Amino acid sequence: MNDYKKAMGERLRTQRKKQQLTQEQLAECLNISIKHYSEAERGLVGLSVENLIKVSEILGISLDYLLKGISIDYPFPVRMLEIYQNCPESKKKYLLELLELEAKIYL
Repeated sequence: MNDYKKAMGERLRTQRKKQQLTQEQLAECLNISIKHYSEAERGLVGLSVENLIKVSEILGISLDYLLKGISIDYPFPVRMLEIYQNCPESKKKYLLELLELEAKIYL
């Protein structure tokens, strides 16, 4: 069981750093102490299911990856999919147009 916690902690640390967040910032978002979050990254403690869900959303990673290390290749970031899915039907067309314009700028 400790190997599982350590592996998950390593994934937490890696993804947090990719997002350029500090332990303090993530702990604050999860409403837990910095000490508890630090211990989670070191594999000493776990996080509640509620906080696992929150951290996956904050870091833009799937729960499969966070919990099991299984990477699922999404065609675009999970957060973008959530935004699109939660967008009212009448506004989805505009959201897609905005993304297409953004893509033209950077391609």
